[in-house]
Amino acid sequence: VIPEASLKMYEKSLERVKVFKFLGIYFDAKLSWAEHINKIVEKCQKVLNIMRCVSGVEWGASFSSLKTIYVALIRSVFDYGSASKNLWESDVEGMVWRDQQPVQGLTKEGEKTSYVLTDLHVLISIFSITLYVELACNGLFGAGNGSMIAAPDPNRKFTLQKAELVVFNRDVRELLTDFEMLVDIVKILEGEQRGFQALFTANEMVNLCDPANPSSFAAAQSLAQKFFAQKNGESQHVVHAMGHCHIDSAWLWPYEETIRKCARSWVTVIRLMEKNPEFVFTCSQKESPSPKTNVYVQAQQFQWVKSWYPNLFSEIKQFVQKGQFIPVGGTWVEMDGNLPSGESMVRQFLHGQNFFKDEFAHYCKEFWLPDTFGYSAQLPQIMKGCGISRFLTQKISWNLVNTFPHNTFFWEGIDGTQVLTHFPPGNSYEMKGKVEDVSLINTVKNNKDKGRANHSGFLFGFGDGGGGPTQLMLDRLQRVRDTDCLPKVQMSSPDVLFSQLESDSSLLCTWVGELFLELHNGTYTTQAKIKLGNRQCEALLHDVEVASCLALCKTDSFKYPACKLQELWRLLLLNQFHDVIPGSCIEMVVEDALKYYDEICTTGSRLLLAACESLGSTPGKGAGSSMAVLNTLPWERTEVILLPAEDAQTRLGAFHRQNWVPFVIQVDGTIMMENGLLKAKIDQTGRLMSLLLLQTNRETIFEGCLGNQFTLFDDVPLYWDAWDVMDYHLQTRKPVIEVIEPAKVVRSGTHQGSVSFLLSISGKSTIRQEIVLDACCPYVKFNTQVDWEESHKFLKVEFPVQVRSPNATYEIQFGHLQRPTHRNTSWDWARFEVWGHKWADLSEHGFGVALLNDSKYGYSIHENIMTLSLLRAPKAPDANADMGHHNFTYALMPHTGWYILNLKIIINHFQTTINKINAFVKNTILIAYFLYSCDLLERPDSIIPVSKTTSGISLTFKPFQIRSLLLIIK
Repeated sequence: VIPEASLKMYEKSLERVKVFKFLGIYFDAKLSWAEHINKIVEKCQKVLNIMRCVSGVEWGASFSSLKTIYVALIRSVFDYGSASKNLWESDVEGMVWRDQQPVQGLTKEGEKTSYVLTDLHVLISIFSITLYVELACNGLFGAGNGSMIAAPDPNRKFTLQKAELVVFNRDVRELLTDFEMLVDIVKILEGEQRGFQALFTANEMVNLCDPANPSSFAAAQSLAQKFFAQKNGESQHVVHAMGHCHIDSAWLWPYEETIRKCARSWVTVIRLMEKNPEFVFTCSQKESPSPKTNVYVQAQQFQWVKSWYPNLFSEIKQFVQKGQFIPVGGTWVEMDGNLPSGESMVRQFLHGQNFFKDEFAHYCKEFWLPDTFGYSAQLPQIMKGCGISRFLTQKISWNLVNTFPHNTFFWEGIDGTQVLTHFPPGNSYEMKGKVEDVSLINTVKNNKDKGRANHSGFLFGFGDGGGGPTQLMLDRLQRVRDTDCLPKVQMSSPDVLFSQLESDSSLLCTWVGELFLELHNGTYTTQAKIKLGNRQCEALLHDVEVASCLALCKTDSFKYPACKLQELWRLLLLNQFHDVIPGSCIEMVVEDALKYYDEICTTGSRLLLAACESLGSTPGKGAGSSMAVLNTLPWERTEVILLPAEDAQTRLGAFHRQNWVPFVIQVDGTIMMENGLLKAKIDQTGRLMSLLLLQTNRETIFEGCLGNQFTLFDDVPLYWDAWDVMDYHLQTRKPVIEVIEPAKVVRSGTHQGSVSFLLSISGKSTIRQEIVLDACCPYVKFNTQVDWEESHKFLKVEFPVQVRSPNATYEIQFGHLQRPTHRNTSWDWARFEVWGHKWADLSEHGFGVALLNDSKYGYSIHENIMTLSLLRAPKAPDANADMGHHNFTYALMPHTGWYILNLKIIINHFQTTINKINAFVKNTILIAYFLYSCDLLERPDSIIPVSKTTSGISLTFKPFQIRSLLLIIK
């Protein structure tokens, strides 16, 4: 690249190029881009004194592109027809606009630092171009200072380092690429024959090149071409190169900035496709195929671009039809693989697959989840149920302790469903096309299934913050398509890669159960309010749909709120992105997420009330002296419920005395309470001294120990602050025992008894808790309030129990799985902190204990100590993560037999001991004219029979099987 100052040697120099001009323009997010650009033009015409666009111009503050846009006005006059570029270098992201349309993304970190003004190579007449450069106030990875994951710095300023008009010398670029690839081969194949050949070729090229004589470049290029043209044998490993553009929907930047990131990245990819028309895929295994550029996108991001940049979306659809721009993924967002409920995971696929079908006329065949923090053992069945039998990720390569033994294998879920799975052995989804990426070191050598699979994926392009492939990456890969001593590089697509793997799959191994990531296990706890919002909204949307279905069947005038429910579900699914629900995001994202949860709760509650009113019983009003209760679960429930204050006295008096919860306060201040099922003994610090299951007279708390023991740990990860909790934190355990207010009885002699107390965690943080025992309730509840103002601390609660078992059981999506309670192997040790949903259970023959919660996901069950993780206090990327007031509830339930608790109801643990079970769904209100078995995308499946009678539906279930029915009602 030759800067403007060096162009004087040319006869037809760019003397008449007018200066770049720079000005700040207020940006109103409510305006369309067409209206926005018109406002800019109007202001430009009025401004007389315009800043020169020169090096050193600064602006800020962080992410202020949400309100302000900086525009460079370029009016350039040309009379020289060589390939001319606007060379732009800044520490922020930018977008070039031309004729009111985005045409090119700019980012220094993503090697997008130029925009081609003209690609002509003949003398042309004078003409002018007017461009606008939209600048953000953040780099490719946000706006932190000092560290990539640092919280955004509101005072950070950004600088324009370069704004020049240049003539691009393609021959020089080609030579530099040749040299780069040859030198890398020398380093990678050091001491080998082929490495020496590369060294001597590069040396001869240097000898031939005369910088003062550009005509010498061709001879040097010819030497490089001769070297790269020396081909491999037929048995060489084949690398399937696929252009990749990974954009986190929110992370170190807010949701709104992601919309602009998508536009910047994808319009750049479109330009790349336009300039490389030969990138049309032709399937051939023996010839060098023509390259194809692939882009992998979440449905939500497509929806954003469709709404904000409709013309760009139209262009994308054209390239999808050409087969160059390939949308894959299958879900609404690149979701977290652990924390969403089973229903949420199904909805991720339902909304994602339907979007791809509606917009691009096909369903995704591959589940593309390159970046998430673990993978539930229920995912294979959910994938298969949504028409997907192939899975690609690479995150397990981040394991901190154990190296995963496979790259290509079959993954089997808890129900026995298998999907073909591939981990690209380069261990990255943003390779750069360099020799070291595709060489023996990173792709072939890392392949753990040599002999079983001779094909592997290679994802190249800047990612996480967007960017995607570059021309330089394509040029690099073109040189090593079939070069001796390197793997063959085939520009490919997901379908071609997986088709090849399927055809050679007879020797592949099978991995059974979850894919547990041995890192980032602090994300099960970070940002507790996000986790609470997710759990509450999942339950609310379930209740709305149940009540609305019942109302639809009962009342002809009721209109099912399908459109509104879709909006609410998509908000919830958005917040399940793998850096949002785990809490590994900046404070701006947290604020957006909590706002979306509030919107779901407000609108969802209104929809639930409307459905209940239509059913003829409005909670809180009722008819006369009666109050209706709607049970949205498919089994009978006996519970104590809270009633409006005006009715409380009446309702309490209706309970029989034998259901009261009596108390005994002993001389030493300990408190006893029982309800006919349980008998609890609590000390003055709120700890459980005893919990007796009266049916068997079995003690729950281990002898000499105390339950409900709060503990505080130092929590200082190696680097990933919000993400990680390290095993060495276990060595810093400190019990929380400082009492501010000792335990006292709050309610007794009624259907509910409770004890409250107040503890000091430190001089800044406190715990106030109410221990509640309800009449006829098989568990003790712990309603907890924490004022939390700590730094790098981890709060947990422990229950040492009288149970001995080598495995504990944890609820996951539509089922449960077991993990060891010992640490015999490194695989066991790496699970010192694990995830689960609403409960975890430790059982032996005839007796067990379940630990329940309303909003927590982190657990640790080691030997006989059951631990629930409550709060963390990381400082990056959100400096205020989890600070403030928290409300949550957990419970402890001893039980006989192998029992677990799910949605407050005891269910027998039969699924692990029998092959099939028959179920009968009683028909009470639903009148189905047609009934089909269907997949999870709600497509009828006539192969699977459904037995329907006038009284109900008969179904057969295998262990952990998910079944879906499609009912067409009146």
